[in-house]
Amino acid sequence: MISGQDLLDFMRETAYKPMTYNELEQHFGIDDPDDFKSFLKLLNELEEAGQILRTRNDRYGVPERMNLLRGRLQAHAKGFAFLIPDEKDHPDVYIHANDLKSAMNGDIVLVRIISKSESGGRMEGEVARIVQRAVTQVVGTFQNHEAYGFVIPDDKRINRDIFIPKGGFQGAVTGQKVVVRIVSYPEGRSAAEGEIIETLGHKDDPGVDILSIIRKHMLPEGFPDDVMAEAESAPDSITEEEIVQQGRRDLRGETIVTIDGEDAKDLDDAVHVKRLDNGNYLLGVHIADVGYYVREKSALDQEAYRRGCSVYLVDRVIPMLPHRLSNGICSLNPQVDRLTMSCEMEFDPKTLKRVRHDIFTSVIKTTERMTYTNVRRLLTATEEEPETELKERYAGLLDMFTLMEELAMKLRRKRMKRGAIDFDFQESKVIVDENGKAVDIVKRERSVAEQIIEEFMLAANETVAEHFHWLRVPFLYRIHEDPDSEKLLTFMQFATNFGYVVKGKGNSVHPRALQTLLEEIQGTKEETVISTMMLRSMKQAKYDAESLGHFGLAAEFYTHFTSPIRRYPDLVIHRVMREVIENGGALTDARQEALAARMPEIAQQSSERERVAVDAERDTERLKKCEYMLDKVGEEFDGIISSVTSFGMFVELDNTVEGLIRLSELSDDYYHFHEVHMVLIGERTSKVYRIGDEVNIRVARVNMDDHTIDFEMVDMKSRSSFRGVADAGYGGRKKRREGFRADRPGAAGAGRAGRGAGGRGSAAGGGAGRTGAAEGRGKGGAGAGRSSASGRGAGFGGAAGPRSGGGFGRGGGAAAAGRTGGAAAGTGNPWLEPGETLEAANERSSRGKGGVRTDMWGLPIRRSGGSANRYDDGHEAGGSSERRDGRGGRGSGGPGRSSGGREGGFPERGSSGRSEGRGDRGGRQQERSGSDGRSYGGGRKRRRDDTSASGIFVGDGGEGRPSSSEPDSGNGGGGQNRAKQSGDSRKKGKKGGAMSAFVRKKRK
Repeated sequence: MISGQDLLDFMRETAYKPMTYNELEQHFGIDDPDDFKSFLKLLNELEEAGQILRTRNDRYGVPERMNLLRGRLQAHAKGFAFLIPDEKDHPDVYIHANDLKSAMNGDIVLVRIISKSESGGRMEGEVARIVQRAVTQVVGTFQNHEAYGFVIPDDKRINRDIFIPKGGFQGAVTGQKVVVRIVSYPEGRSAAEGEIIETLGHKDDPGVDILSIIRKHMLPEGFPDDVMAEAESAPDSITEEEIVQQGRRDLRGETIVTIDGEDAKDLDDAVHVKRLDNGNYLLGVHIADVGYYVREKSALDQEAYRRGCSVYLVDRVIPMLPHRLSNGICSLNPQVDRLTMSCEMEFDPKTLKRVRHDIFTSVIKTTERMTYTNVRRLLTATEEEPETELKERYAGLLDMFTLMEELAMKLRRKRMKRGAIDFDFQESKVIVDENGKAVDIVKRERSVAEQIIEEFMLAANETVAEHFHWLRVPFLYRIHEDPDSEKLLTFMQFATNFGYVVKGKGNSVHPRALQTLLEEIQGTKEETVISTMMLRSMKQAKYDAESLGHFGLAAEFYTHFTSPIRRYPDLVIHRVMREVIENGGALTDARQEALAARMPEIAQQSSERERVAVDAERDTERLKKCEYMLDKVGEEFDGIISSVTSFGMFVELDNTVEGLIRLSELSDDYYHFHEVHMVLIGERTSKVYRIGDEVNIRVARVNMDDHTIDFEMVDMKSRSSFRGVADAGYGGRKKRREGFRADRPGAAGAGRAGRGAGGRGSAAGGGAGRTGAAEGRGKGGAGAGRSSASGRGAGFGGAAGPRSGGGFGRGGGAAAAGRTGGAAAGTGNPWLEPGETLEAANERSSRGKGGVRTDMWGLPIRRSGGSANRYDDGHEAGGSSERRDGRGGRGSGGPGRSSGGREGGFPERGSSGRSEGRGDRGGRQQERSGSDGRSYGGGRKRRRDDTSASGIFVGDGGEGRPSSSEPDSGNGGGGQNRAKQSGDSRKKGKKGGAMSAFVRKKRK
């Protein structure tokens, strides 16, 4: 009889063309009626599984030969999805939200490839057919709309609500968590329809939150009756007849201990170490022989296969096996006989080379049930803390623990030397009360005791994997493939931003180079983020039927052998090991073939269940951390920036709680995200936020629906509080037709609120001269307030005359000296004289000696390309002795700005089209630039009625406002008459621009 694999192999041949079932029948020579029925049944099964397709002409073929790809759909909360193909070497396929049809997360689908990149690495497709539904029920919050209802799914990857007709409410009310069975899946714009099958309770009731997560991930809670019956039939103890009959090695006389956490009940591993007469170390690792009690294809075995592994939630454990086994006969409790699988390894004390190993079935009796805490205290005892009582209690074990530490540290050093990557992330545990409410978060300590067990388990896993690999028997391996070269290259560039260089190129990077980097960053503030980014650049470890090596451990062979109580792959391995040992080191051909066919399926199922368990554990941990922070809203904490994104930055607190500071909450400036360097840079302040920076935050919001926490910066000044030049004594943000009040900051200056022709006034240079700070004047952000002594202040005008600090500063308040900003002093600074400091330049500017002109940010203006090789200090050939305040020659401003007027004070057009001319010699700017005193040099249309959100004025210069102290002062234009002008300023602005152009033409 033909098998399904034979049929698939035939259809995958290059010469195959789609055939009907009759043609296939003739090809395979099927004559018997019963065989023909079985063949048709096989065709139908393969078609339903999506492994073969039937065309419109009733011909059969494999999807890959029809431009289709089979795989599992991995949806994203934003609507799009990726296809994870069944073919291991095939890259993932991106699927747009509009091309998903009615497919949902986890579905097995056939996808048609619609576009490829030139290299073939990136593909886009559309769902052609849904082979198997993964989502059959949904957990969410019910909303009653009287005539109908909706359930909002907890799983954000299901981005459409489930429609519930009125007859399917089942008594549910708004706000309750419910479980919905999907009756019809979404098609086009129509929503999925479902019916409520279980009401969990109100979303705020105790325990409902964890229960919702359990239902969301479809985790089983209780065990079926037949499974419990099998578990109950297991014996409570071991008889001597069993031991003798099975030929197990008796190790009950050895000093063997278990080392676990205080609250552990399923003790599945025990160890012992001793020094041999030849000086070598003998390490024994003994694992509970769970496979002896959970027989293949039994109800217990099938339930364990479905569960895949135990799930450790915050307040409970969902075990893979019933407690009758996991906490009873399979748990290596102290002073009782237990059946085990043992792996003994002998190591050379100098080279730590494994010189001998032995794997066998055994029976042990553990001496003590040790805890990590007690072992750590024994090994780290000092004169100040001698731990006398503890040492007396475990006096007979002290030497063995010391030997364990010695061997474990040597094994660790050897592992690090070969290039294993050791991620030392800080883990935490949420403490809950009897009602399940989070009351505390404590850090998990990785002490020497944990490291001892970790090293011993790694050594045993590698030894077992290598041993059975060379026996060529079907086996399960734990593999970690080499990282994707593109992701690794991105990480290497990221590490370069912090000054670290990773040796290697692309996919040729040896794990030793990455471990060297981890050692270099140890103890630095960027340690966490670089470690995290490194981990993200790698692939996920998984189970496989082939030994492909473990990149992270730098191990050629690796498996999971040490936890059969809580991991199904370990249980399968134990069965194979015992079967091989009992049969003299080999398997029969039939058994070899049967196991080889089943191992890939077990590997895939175990990997998938492991991901579900990890997701559920993360969900509950995130939920309880949010619950813990609920009553901390408004409190302040110190944290470290753990990630920077285009929408904000994540900050991790000392208790491992992570929250988001949204970009919109950074109210002191506009921040731009630089993806390559992973930083946020302020547009105005140039303030930088990068990963690893320490920040002081306040808890702003806790969202218990999405399980997210929002933070905000402490002492964050609002953008609205920075009023551009208003903060430096230059008037307010909003245009006012009335004059300034005398008591307002900057009221002494008849400030102009706007950008444009902030002219020097009618008395500039030729008349009465302006006096003191009452004449503080600004061009939207970089004022030019004059004083009667010097004729001009080079920086922001203040409430008390020209601002000290000159033109290099930024405005820091109504009358305060500006802080240093803009062009920084240093080598190669084009704004400074050779050897001159920033402070000296500011002082020179304030004295009016060769003063460096500044732009609206307080940055100095570079001299124009066509001018003499000097700073333009306002002394034109044959011109006035007072500097023209036109912001430099043509095109000489900062990046993207036009840089001011020509000799007559008229603005020229610059690259960005902003006019920055501010008057002419002799004070004739008003007449030349139009009745309202505006000058337009810009090539782009500007708003003249409002200001930018950052407080930097982008308008037309505002209406003229007579000062309360000098009502007749001109404001760069129409003097006191401008205070009476109304809404026709825009029209006049256009006229002024035309007049400026006309005068320029005449002068040429």
